[in-house]
Amino acid sequence: MNWLINKVWANNNAVDQGSPYSLIIMLIIFIIVFYFTIFRPQQKRSKNHKELLDSIVKGDEIVTTGGLVGRVLRVTESGYIFIILNEKNNYIHNEVLIKRDCVTAILPKGTMKSL
Repeated sequence: MNWLINKVWANNNAVDQGSPYSLIIMLIIFIIVFYFTIFRPQQKRSKNHKELLDSIVKGDEIVTTGGLVGRVLRVTESGYIFIILNEKNNYIHNEVLIKRDCVTAILPKGTMKSL
């Protein structure tokens, strides 16, 4: 009976753990998938948005994150933009100061007139 207990005890302690490298391989695969699904697309979006912000000049028609549509009146070096929200007969009704980071898109010329 004692030999049976020793044999069972030995089999319980000798559980096969598999390859010690399997955990490392799974971790590397997870990091690669995480990089291509999250980090890389975010870097592309960030790069495209930075290029968009650097290309803003006077006269562009833009849309802000708050949904305002306006024409760029002035771009400052400190990162702010003055925009005109509505203009009739060359008379400026509303001039708004926004932060450059709040611009989401540059609209085609003439978009404000069609609104």
